[in-house]
Amino acid sequence: MGNSETFGVQKGHGKEIVGWLNEQSKKQNNKLEARLYDYVVSTKNFGDFEMFSWMGDVQIARKMIIKASKKFKIKVIEGGYKPKDKIFKMKKLDFAKIKKGDKTIGQVEFAVSRFGNGQWEIQDEERH
Repeated sequence: MGNSETFGVQKGHGKEIVGWLNEQSKKQNNKLEARLYDYVVSTKNFGDFEMFSWMGDVQIARKMIIKASKKFKIKVIEGGYKPKDKIFKMKKLDFAKIKKGDKTIGQVEFAVSRFGNGQWEIQDEERH
């Protein structure tokens, strides 16, 4: 059972998309549960995103967020890509792709302190 907090949907679509993801996972009998956690990140190149967390299979989560992007014609953040280096740092890093449908339009790097209950923040972003 995996989980991630670095998935997001274009601002203004959070409740609709999370509801749709949960409804679709029940219909397809997938073990996936998504929840908004009232946090918005702003990017310079891609706009604002409502972040959500999910629990379940990462492959199912990625497929479903791409389907949602196509269906609702919105941008999404597909997170959960971990850095390859295993160096201990004061911050946890996570990488995410910005997608519109099947197309990757950019990527972002998230960081959060290893200590305390901080929120993920965008450390770097780039367009493709």
